[in-house]
Amino acid sequence: MTSADRLPLSAVLITRNAASQLGECLASVDFCDEIMVVDSGSEDETVAIAEARGARVVQCDWRGFGPQKQFAVEQASHDWVLCIDADERVSEGLREGILAALSAPTHRSYRFARCNRFMGRYLKHGEGYPDWSLRLFDRRRARWSDDAVHEKVLATGKTGTLPGDLLHDSAESLETYLAKQNRYSTLAAEAALACGKRATVMHLLLSPLLRFMKFYFLRMGLLDGLPGLVHILVGCAASFAKYAKMLDFQRSNQ
Repeated sequence: MTSADRLPLSAVLITRNAASQLGECLASVDFCDEIMVVDSGSEDETVAIAEARGARVVQCDWRGFGPQKQFAVEQASHDWVLCIDADERVSEGLREGILAALSAPTHRSYRFARCNRFMGRYLKHGEGYPDWSLRLFDRRRARWSDDAVHEKVLATGKTGTLPGDLLHDSAESLETYLAKQNRYSTLAAEAALACGKRATVMHLLLSPLLRFMKFYFLRMGLLDGLPGLVHILVGCAASFAKYAKMLDFQRSNQ
């Protein structure tokens, strides 16, 4: 299929010090008509790699995940955008699904499964899969939320589902992953408090337990072996930390 047989598409990324993973990511979106990279002050070879792959690079100070991604979408040359992170790759099956959808769109936004690699294994159950991600959309009908963390695409109308996986191949160590989850739990706690939400001891006790039951047993995370178990337990710990931080803030401001 040639570009003349479908709507034009911009691949959109935000980056910072992503040189170790960016090359494979950009290679996987070479079917797009444009690659738009918004960088927030990389100190490695990120910008050079992006430009060598033909990407258009714009510098922008960090605004938070949602606002940064929305800014990047607004810089794109085409209305249809594919939003992807530097540690993700479009599989061949997903590539075919995207091209087919853009040849005759039936929706203004599309989601697809994201397959996460954790502790050397692609997770196929539990919290790690299918991890539905809405990343392909007409920016005239959808936009990124303003959330600083756990951002999401807000779309009007029904969302279609595409075959194929978006491969999330994070190279971070378990130690780095745990540190990131700690930061995310702080941001999640701050966001909840800013919205007027309050935590209770019941949240602290029940949220991790219910989360474990859901993802390890109901969503069959047990079939992913040790990586699946660790992934779910880290998520439970992050949930516990979020409510603990909210309670700590509430007590200190009584």
